This record gives sequence, structure tokens and C-alpha cells, in this order.
Amino acid sequence: MLEPHFWEGGETTQKILKERTSLLDNLSPWQQEKKDIEEMEILLQLIEEQQDEKEAQELLGRIEKREEAIDQMEFRRMLGGEHDERNAIVSINAGAGGTEAQDWVEMLLRMYLRWAEDKGYRTEIIDILSGDEAGLKNVTFTANGRYAYGYLKAEVGIHRLVRISPFDAGARRHTSFASVFVIPEVPDDIVIEVDEKDLRIDTFRSSGAGGQHVNKTDSAVRITHLPTGMVVQCQNERSQHKNKATALKILRARLYEKEMKEKTEKLGELHNNKKEIAWGSQIRSYIMHPYKMVKDHRTDTVIHQVDRVLDGEIDDFMKAYLLNAA
Repeated sequence: MLEPHFWEGGETTQKILKERTSLLDNLSPWQQEKKDIEEMEILLQLIEEQQDEKEAQELLGRIEKREEAIDQMEFRRMLGGEHDERNAIVSINAGAGGTEAQDWVEMLLRMYLRWAEDKGYRTEIIDILSGDEAGLKNVTFTANGRYAYGYLKAEVGIHRLVRISPFDAGARRHTSFASVFVIPEVPDDIVIEVDEKDLRIDTFRSSGAGGQHVNKTDSAVRITHLPTGMVVQCQNERSQHKNKATALKILRARLYEKEMKEKTEKLGELHNNKKEIAWGSQIRSYIMHPYKMVKDHRTDTVIHQVDRVLDGEIDDFMKAYLLNAA
């Protein structure tokens, strides 16, 4: 930045300033922790001299808080991948299990939305297809916030649910599967060329519950990228223009991911779990009967409070995955 012609750099200048901000955001917490620890070391010396029991207890409380803060920073340090700081686009699809699997998709959606809310991320459902009887056949949503992709990439794969079915009059145990697929959103400064001639754009009426809120216009948009066969769609807005813009954004992200996978195979490693959505390929099992347990098969992390996990408390699984990957 001290170079004489730095501020004449236009887009290059903005890119460097953005990088500087990101680096400072990573450095500042460590610098603050170092300062706090130095202050606590001085305080410890005074406590030892004065034998002050009350001050000693207060110091212990400060140490515990610093341990928690440093542990969280260590977790963040693992999110150093090329795409980790970006927003995430998440798709959940029903697999083997019929209505059960479709209900399972809706349960997973709720879990991720609760998790994102706790993290302070802004979420938006951009495509949703209701199940025949209950639940959802598939759903796509965005999670907007720093490190959204870095966290959610830990969820890519097949999720298995075992429970007594609420849809079975015989109250039998059922096993259901759903797949989770996550890609990073492409920032505006990365150019992905999409030729309009390569696109087939179809419009249709958004699905919904009906009644007074039913969409009476063909505002939903489906875009097919003819060279690759990729299909994306969006139906959350009443405006066809907005739905088209969102669908194009998802298409750009998928094309960018495909390009990066072919060139570097960096992202490819994250998506090796994209197998058949059925037996033997799950990354995590959620058991609700005959006992309660959630187990991640990649890290052997086990949590017995299933309801807590389904309410969005999944950081332990994410942390274990990132530690294992690191």
C-alpha cells in the first residue's frame, strides 16, 4: 500500500484491500489474546505476592474464558481453505425410503437452518419441492456469512435416519437416507463466462401449499446448461427476473466448482462422498430407536442427545471433521 501508484490500481487495489481486511480479521483476535494473557501473567504475580483468594478466583474465571476463545480461534484456523470464507449453497435430496426419506429431508433442513441462525448467518430457500404425502423431495438454500462454506463442507455426504415411523400404522422401525451437497458461492470478482446460446431457460408455476398464497404466474425458472447437462432452478421469488438471476448465480457456482475440480482436484476431495443415497454409503447415522445416538462414521464422533443435534447443535461433528482433515 506504500507503493506510489498503489491507489491507481483500480480493481487490483480493491482486491488487495479486501485481502488485507481478511488478514487483519484473522490476526486481530490473536493479538488481543496475547495482550490479555500478558495482563493475566502480571495479575498472577500480584496475587502470589498478596495471597488474595478472591482475586485468584476471578483470575481462574478469566483463564477459562481465554481457553474457550483460543479453542474457537484454533477451530477457525482450520478454515483456511481457498473457498472456506465464502457463502454456501446447500442442496438436500431424498434417497431410499419414500415418504420417510422425504420427511427426513425436512428434518435436516430444519437442523441446518437452526444451526445457521445460531451462527448469525442469513439463509434463503431458493428451490423447494414438496413430498407426495409429507416432507420434501429436495430443497436448496443459501447460507450467507463468513466461513459458511468452511463449516458446511463437513456435511457433504449421505445422512441415515433410523426411527419408528410416524407414517407406519404398524409402528415399525424404518431406515431413511438423504444426501447433502454443498458448494461455495462464487464472488463477483471471479468471472465465469456463460454463453446465453448454451442455456435453455424454462418457466413454470412455483409449487406451494395453494390457497390465497398460490402463485398464479409462471415466475419459477429452470435453466439447463446444454454443454454440461447441469440443471438449476429457483422459485422463491414472485419475480421471474429475480429467480433467473438467482438460478444463474447457482449455475456459475456449479460451473466454477467443476472447473476447479478438473484443474486442481482440490474440491473433488470434498465431494468423494457423493455416492448412491442408500445403504453402506452414509457419513453419519442418526439412531432414534431402539436407542438414541448420532454417530459420524468418518471421525467416530458420537453424541447421545439426538434431539439436541436435530435442533442444530452440530459443531462437534464439524470440528472433528475439520481436525481430522487437517
